[in-house]
Amino acid sequence: MKPKNQRLALVSAAIMALLVAVLLAMWGLRSQASFFYTPADIAAGKAANGEAARLGGMVEKGSIRREPDGVTIRFVLTDGRATTPVVYRGIVPDLFREGSGAVAEGRLQNGTFVADTILAKHDERYMPPELGNLAAEHKAGKTLEK
Repeated sequence: MKPKNQRLALVSAAIMALLVAVLLAMWGLRSQASFFYTPADIAAGKAANGEAARLGGMVEKGSIRREPDGVTIRFVLTDGRATTPVVYRGIVPDLFREGSGAVAEGRLQNGTFVADTILAKHDERYMPPELGNLAAEHKAGKTLEK
């Protein structure tokens, strides 16, 4: 076999191996993939029932309701154009509150988003409470003593 043909065969084999590796990775990760939707997307029917998805928006003021079992919470996410009811069973993050941003990971079931995970979002000015108190004291001119 000529050197030119050997190089061609080697390059072809490398491309085929890369293609097989990419296809295997995509096949293995297909159950981990989830689409991101807004409440307007849900209202438009873009999300299918039972499909893994992420729903992002703002927690509507006055919408948080805690169930008597102590771990189930119901609230409404909005994007300003539409709203979607969400139910979550578990402990919510400390930053989760009305009027703040949140991302729910779960599935849509009959118009209600059933979340497995809640992620609270904060703005770029967020500072942990401990550091926030220190910054306020510093601005007020107080010195810190150790």
